[in-house]
Amino acid sequence: MIFRLSDFHFPDDAARLYPDTPERPWVLEVGFGDGRFWPHHAASLPEAPNYLGVELSGVSLLKAERRLRAAGLTNAVLTKLPATVLVREVVPQGALDAIIVNFPDPWPKAGHTEHRLLRAPFFRLAASRLKSGGAVLLTTDHDEYFEFARAEAEASGVMAVERTDAPPAALETKYARKWRDLGLSAHHARFTPTAHPHVPHGAVTRSPENEENPTVPHAVLTLPQTFDPQDFAKHTARGGQTRETAPEGEGAGWTVVLLDLYRGLGREGWVFLAHVVEGELTQEVLIGVTGREDGTHLVRLARFGGPIITPGVKAAVGTVTGWLEGQGAVVRHRGY
Repeated sequence: MIFRLSDFHFPDDAARLYPDTPERPWVLEVGFGDGRFWPHHAASLPEAPNYLGVELSGVSLLKAERRLRAAGLTNAVLTKLPATVLVREVVPQGALDAIIVNFPDPWPKAGHTEHRLLRAPFFRLAASRLKSGGAVLLTTDHDEYFEFARAEAEASGVMAVERTDAPPAALETKYARKWRDLGLSAHHARFTPTAHPHVPHGAVTRSPENEENPTVPHAVLTLPQTFDPQDFAKHTARGGQTRETAPEGEGAGWTVVLLDLYRGLGREGWVFLAHVVEGELTQEVLIGVTGREDGTHLVRLARFGGPIITPGVKAAVGTVTGWLEGQGAVVRHRGY
């Protein structure tokens, strides 16, 4: 089953995600590619654990979903998200039995190591989400990344490193087969938590089903009679914490770009298209400006597209409100 970010709870529960097999171990695979690993690996076990897979490629997501369905693996949830966002926001503390990382992107160019997944902050996050006895399992053909990951795990202060043989299924992935055809060897390591630090979930919530719910980011304002949407031009706002000052496991600030302004289809009003970036998480949201009977206008996050209410999304509503203030609007109420 393929989940969007808005289909999850924050955090979520294995019993809700896998109602038919809630008692089974829970395994996360990061970067599953076209999904070859899990059917091979699950077939080697007495019963298939509950599987959560995360991948950034939409094409790979669809290929993997078909592959797992053909293998009869119904207790599997796939999603297209950055791995850190999924682990931090969706997975509860101490819930996972394993995190599997097969042939991750090594980001080999100088200055690109900050893009690598297996750095000390991720190891600390992983240790907080793994059960006692759980592990991060890494298989890679990249010598330097392997040593880098081992050093970062040790630097995290919460992981012990053991070099072992790779599971046979890890050598059946698309990249493993390319590596095998070239006669290269793979490295495999097992990283087990020596401590389980508390890494909090962020300020992420699901959008309420009822758009009139007061928890949906909104504002009430009066537009000037001279307001002209033709005056709109792309507008950018930034805020939040810097990467250096943000607490570990939380986002490093937000950027909101108001891309366009459209005439509304229903009642009098307009719709802003906003691009919201918060660290690895990107969302495009619609923010409506709707006329009310008392002559004021309601600025409110729209539910279209299943937006997740994050600090950046709240800031997007505030950015629209601020832009309208710049056009002469008078704000009567803020709810973001």
